[in-house]
Amino acid sequence: MKVLLATDSSTEATAAIETADRLIRTPDRQFDLLCVAPRLSKKHPAHARENEYERRALREITQILEKSLRSVTPKGTTIRLLKEIGSPAASIVSRTSDYDLTVIGPKGRGTAGEVGLGPVASRVVEHARGAILVARKLRSEEGLRILVAVDGSIPGFHAIETLGEVMDISAADICLMHVAETPWTELGLEADWVTYSEEDKEHSEAGVIEHEMVREGEQLLEQARELLLPFRPSITKRLDEGDPANEILSEAERGGYDLIVLGATGARDLKHQMLGSVSAKVAWNAPCSVLIVREPE
Repeated sequence: MKVLLATDSSTEATAAIETADRLIRTPDRQFDLLCVAPRLSKKHPAHARENEYERRALREITQILEKSLRSVTPKGTTIRLLKEIGSPAASIVSRTSDYDLTVIGPKGRGTAGEVGLGPVASRVVEHARGAILVARKLRSEEGLRILVAVDGSIPGFHAIETLGEVMDISAADICLMHVAETPWTELGLEADWVTYSEEDKEHSEAGVIEHEMVREGEQLLEQARELLLPFRPSITKRLDEGDPANEILSEAERGGYDLIVLGATGARDLKHQMLGSVSAKVAWNAPCSVLIVREPE
C-alpha cells in the first residue's frame, strides 16, 4: 500500500499525518513523506540568490521531514523522504496517480481561517488523479465512526472498495447514506410542494419520481452493504432526501463521524462549474476527514 503524505510542518499537516497513521493499518504500507518548497520569486535577483535560497530551502525541508517522522508508527512501515522545490500543488497532483492514496491537511502554513481548504489542498482535491484523503484530527480516541455516501456511481462503489482496501474497518461503526435529490426542485415545484396533499403528491409526476428514487436508493444501500460485509464492520443504513452535500454535512456533524467517504465523478459541465461538485463541497466544509475516490481511468 503506497501512500503519499504531503507536509509543510503546519499544525494541520502534522494532524493529517497522525490521522493517516492511525487509519491506514495495512501490513505492507509504504509512506512517502513529501515536502515541497516554493521557488524563489522572480522579483529577486537570479543565480547567486537563487542558489543560496535553494540550499536554505533544502535544509529546512530536511528538518520538516525529520520532524514529521515522529508522527509515524515505524513498526511495519517503509518510509521514504522526498524533497522538492517547485509548486507544492502541482508537485502533489503530478504524483497522485502513482499512489494508492494521497494524504493532505486541509490547510498549510500561513492560511487563515478555521474552516475550508487552503489553496494547495483545494487544487489537489480538484485535480488529483487518485484517491485523496483530506485528513483532519480524529474526533474519537477509540473506534471509528465512518459515514459512506452511496450515490450509485462507479466512483461511489469504487470508494467503498478503496475504504476496505486501505483501512482496517473491522471494528468501525459505518453508516451508509443515500440522498435522493428532491424531484420537485428539478421540476421547479419547490415553492408549491409543501402545500400539496398526500394524495396530490402520490399522483403527481414529482411524486411518482420520488417513490422511484426512494426504491432505487434502498437497492443501492443494500448493494453497498454487501460490499462491506466481508470486512465485518457494524453497518447501519440511512436514506434521506434533499441536497446531497448539505445532507451529508449535516449528518456528519450530527453523528460525530471521524471520516466521510465518497466518490467523485470529475464532472466539468456547466452545472458543476457553477455550483461545485458534492465532493468539493463536502471536503471544503466537513468537520472531519474526507476520503475522495475518483473514477478509475
